[in-house]
Amino acid sequence: MTSHKTGNDLVLVLGGARSGKSSWAQKHAESRYDSYLFVATARILDEEMAERVRFHKTSRGPQWQLIEEPLEIADVLRTGCDRVGAVLVDCLTVWLGNVLLEKGEEEVVRYQDDLLKALETGTGSVILVSNEVGMGVVPETPLGRGFRDHAGRLNQRIAAVAGTVVFMVAGLPWYLKGNPGSGGV
Repeated sequence: MTSHKTGNDLVLVLGGARSGKSSWAQKHAESRYDSYLFVATARILDEEMAERVRFHKTSRGPQWQLIEEPLEIADVLRTGCDRVGAVLVDCLTVWLGNVLLEKGEEEVVRYQDDLLKALETGTGSVILVSNEVGMGVVPETPLGRGFRDHAGRLNQRIAAVAGTVVFMVAGLPWYLKGNPGSGGV
């Protein structure tokens, strides 16, 4: 295990539902850093979601610090990176949905810009998990199509500044950018 890394190590982990994104991201953090902060973007709206959250908290274990933040993740990145070796944000598409539904479409670009600015100016290591939503059927509704478009643009913007981009398929990492021998799981 490595001590706190210096500089900004930015990893983007993409994939579909149940592709292994979150598990890979957690193992990546635990294999490279000595302390970690998990930023959860989901809101607990029903018992099924509460059970999922309990399962994930248990699987991470007590060594993980936790911040539950559905909207202001850029603020967390500005302050949370100083306290730990790595921050893992899971997940950007849930966060994007929160922004879209709670702040409105006119605020999405501002929130994305704020996130990118926090990532580009930060000094800590960050692992971001995001769904690849553009490989399925075209959504039926304008809201669904708008969400897909915003998610695709967000993933592209983050991939452009990330040092490592991993695409997960069936639990297997496919390195789109970066060197798999540089500490990947």
